[in-house]
Amino acid sequence: MKKISRRLFLSTGLAGASALYPLAAFSESRSLSDIGTSMVPLPSVTVFVAREVVTLDPARPTANAIAVVNGLILLIGSLQEVQRALKGQRHSIDSTYSDKVIVPGFIAQHDHPLLAALTMSSEILSIEDWELPSGTVPAVKDKEDFITRLTQAIEKRTDPSDPVVSWGYHPAFFGPLTRDDLDAISTTQPILVWARSCHEMILNSAALKIGGVTREVIDGFSDTAREQSKFDEGHFWEQGLFAVLPFIASLAASPERLKSGLELTRDYMHSKGITFGNEPGGILAKPVQDGINEVFSSPDMPFKWSFIPDAKTLVGTYDDDAQVISETEKLEEWYGGMTSLAPKQAKLFADGAIYSLLMQVRDPYLDGHKGAWMMDKQLFERAFRVYWDAGYQIHVHVNGDAGLDRVLDALETNMRRNPRYDHRTVLVHFAVSAKEQVQRISDLGAIVSGNPYYVTALADQYSKVGLGAERADSMVRLGDLSKADISWSLHSDMPMAPADPLFLMWCAVNRVTSSGRVAGADQKIGVVDALKGVTINAAYSLKLENEIGSIEPGKRANLTILDANPLTVDPMKIKDVKVLGTIMEGRILPVTGEKRKASLTPSNSEPTSITGFSRAALQHALKVVHSHL
Repeated sequence: MKKISRRLFLSTGLAGASALYPLAAFSESRSLSDIGTSMVPLPSVTVFVAREVVTLDPARPTANAIAVVNGLILLIGSLQEVQRALKGQRHSIDSTYSDKVIVPGFIAQHDHPLLAALTMSSEILSIEDWELPSGTVPAVKDKEDFITRLTQAIEKRTDPSDPVVSWGYHPAFFGPLTRDDLDAISTTQPILVWARSCHEMILNSAALKIGGVTREVIDGFSDTAREQSKFDEGHFWEQGLFAVLPFIASLAASPERLKSGLELTRDYMHSKGITFGNEPGGILAKPVQDGINEVFSSPDMPFKWSFIPDAKTLVGTYDDDAQVISETEKLEEWYGGMTSLAPKQAKLFADGAIYSLLMQVRDPYLDGHKGAWMMDKQLFERAFRVYWDAGYQIHVHVNGDAGLDRVLDALETNMRRNPRYDHRTVLVHFAVSAKEQVQRISDLGAIVSGNPYYVTALADQYSKVGLGAERADSMVRLGDLSKADISWSLHSDMPMAPADPLFLMWCAVNRVTSSGRVAGADQKIGVVDALKGVTINAAYSLKLENEIGSIEPGKRANLTILDANPLTVDPMKIKDVKVLGTIMEGRILPVTGEKRKASLTPSNSEPTSITGFSRAALQHALKVVHSHL
């Protein structure tokens, strides 16, 4: 007899079971004779029927009925089998999606709600289309198109002091953008252009003046920050952006815009079928988290969200190893409701971002520039050791093959020093790698969370600028991972890619670039593996495979409703499959299709904060957020 829930039911298991036996929700210390006086009404069973249920459970790959009680999956099978098993138990049939397809609830393995909120609530002028609940924002064609559309956005403003923030410009696509370009649009309206990488920003003269950024201010920066700032061009990147953000944070964002952006992000992710999400390396500032929780912890959230601590900051703050772990554990108190701390997991950073072409690569970039390390080697190795010895699962941001060497060296050193079984160290992003590194990943027992959108968005341009054709086309080599039997999942790193699991599947299966060609055909993967990448493998990477990720008895009833089966449609049409709704722990949450109009412009009497989230906290968030990609 297969136990489904200690507090609710015992069942003979899958479809075809002969009986179900109700158990009252009582303490194990109480006898059965007490049931008559202590029994509370048992929750009713709801049977969801569908044209097809894709379970990803090898024991029962397909079905057309799912029995759910108290937010958990009780059993699956045909409707006749499920009803026969239920016998006289109180239940109802929900046929809302009887002609649709149900798949395991999509999992956003690695996304950034705060950064998504700030970018999605700006003037989006990017290298790709963005389909938001508020409408579709078309891609920028070239620099001239960018200037025209930014000018139009500014002309719509009625307040000449209202800052205009744009996100999405990519110099590798459209050429350099300077202060003079922005001054040609306006010298009075403050303009801030946040680049597609989120690692650099261009300001016009008005923004510099209002922010109090002068040549003398920049002369006072550290050597590195000063080298990564160009005052005449209004251009600040990496450490230069860190240094200038305290001056312009109040222009770059407001708490009101953050809240509206979080609501937009929430609605967007729900519309893409997400039922659970995670942010590795969330911002370590309690007021910042409080601001996120105002939206994401609310009971009306359509999905749950977990956060992995930023181990980089924790280790950099505390010299005592034991204190690092104790402070990490204290973070559990920051969350509640629909948000939680991912237990015994930590996030580290190796090399720089792919969008800013600052990955650490073995062979030089085409123009000879160097990549960047996001953690000094000594700090990285200490952090890895501290969390490894404490039994934590370690997620590491790594983009280049030289960066991957550093991570694998640290992993091997710690495995030999202090062997651990099933450590599931996650290599996050996995942009540029060498083929022989795949075998080493397998030998060391690491797993991968890859971003397949890199190929779609960047392979064409990076073949000409930065990497060259061979490295650009082989990015995110999922095919080699599959051949080596390495567990891998897919993520978007929103806003580095759209948080759209079906689109990520499409990218991984087809590897079609923005020009329409196929890049690295030998790295394509199958549709079943792609679906696993946004469901059960994503759950495995977060140590949640026993709770979510597939449709099996005993797991949470997290389901995504589609109008077609992504496993059987033409692979080129996977991204066109429509999400009709989700079922989150038994709660039906339809996607209405109504466009939500976000209110992004603050009023003249705007408050100084939203609940728990001050302008000072937002300024702090902006100082550190771009280092978390």
